[in-house]
Amino acid sequence: MEPTLGYLVWRLSMKWRSSVDRALAPLGLTHAQYVVLASLSGLSARGPEPSQRQLADHTGLEPIYVSKLARALENAKLIERPVHPDDPRAVRLVLTDRGRKTVAEAIAIVQPLMAEQTAGIGGPKGKQAKEFRETLLALLGENPSR
Repeated sequence: MEPTLGYLVWRLSMKWRSSVDRALAPLGLTHAQYVVLASLSGLSARGPEPSQRQLADHTGLEPIYVSKLARALENAKLIERPVHPDDPRAVRLVLTDRGRKTVAEAIAIVQPLMAEQTAGIGGPKGKQAKEFRETLLALLGENPSR
């Protein structure tokens, strides 16, 4: 019996998550925490620090899960969560100096890992990888030109 696409996507996702968890363990980060930190770093570099909700929308994670991750990252002194100036019910997420250093170290670990894991399709910048990215974005219902 041929494996279904859903099963293969799930296996790939679990393989990726496990390998990132192992690689980032020395930094005290999980894959999910890395996603929050790296996304926060990228969004903050392009404009004002996002709210928790904006980060949840960007990552595709549930807002309650982002809140839980943000609290853990705040306890680790990697981010701060000040009240949003435009909405007292919302909080902004801001990288601390330690958070900026940690996310830079984490990205330096994850990028070669991504290159290694995508080598079979030409690496992250290969033609097959670009086509795969477009396919994944289409399956996620997102605009591939983002």
